Amino acid sequence: METKVALVTGSNRGIGFEVVRQLAERGYLAYLAGRDSAAIGEAAGRLGAEGLAVEPLVLDVTRPGSVMAARSAVEAAHGRLDALVNNAGVLLDEGMAGLEVQVETVHATFEVNVYGALRVTQAFAPLLVRARGNVVNVSSVMGQLASAGPGYLAYRSSKAALNMITRVLAAELKPHGVRVNAVHPGWIRTRMGGPEAPGRPEEGAEPIVWLATLGPDGPTGGFFGPGNRPLDW
Repeated sequence: METKVALVTGSNRGIGFEVVRQLAERGYLAYLAGRDSAAIGEAAGRLGAEGLAVEPLVLDVTRPGSVMAARSAVEAAHGRLDALVNNAGVLLDEGMAGLEVQVETVHATFEVNVYGALRVTQAFAPLLVRARGNVVNVSSVMGQLASAGPGYLAYRSSKAALNMITRVLAAELKPHGVRVNAVHPGWIRTRMGGPEAPGRPEEGAEPIVWLATLGPDGPTGGFFGPGNRPLDW
């Protein structure tokens, strides 16, 4: 049986790192992708030392040339992609009021959280179609319109936009057998989540891995949270 292939962006630490670990533990060849070649090499080496099939892959989601080079590398090696996890993300406006945040900060947030995820998904779509695979967009309940409040305008708006991208691409890729879903991993102790967060990265990875490994009858166009429960948009 052919080994399944997964790619996780922004995965040299935190939740992304644990997603790579858990996918590799399930028998996937997992690409640990990020901007810093030294950081991803070190992280991939740690998992490789555990006997897991993990490969480092330089991929800067904000640079089209980097994305296409990564796509070419995966295509040359495997010709397909079974799971894409758009995990790379930034939080740049913590503690800022919406009336005060600079537009440049909003733009920089969208460059990674929105344009980056779209850029990567568009590039890898042909490989996902060949595998009838899964796309997982790591979102947040902070992007929910139903529960939106003050502050975090850049981050909230970027995740709301990512949720819309999820819905549109799910509809367009469904006829090709590809599932696209968004996920809120929970409030997790990472560099972004902070030390007060109650959840561990291993726990945050669980709903992401569930969506990344869905079979052909799995859901698409949904928004899910811890425990794989559906969430409101």
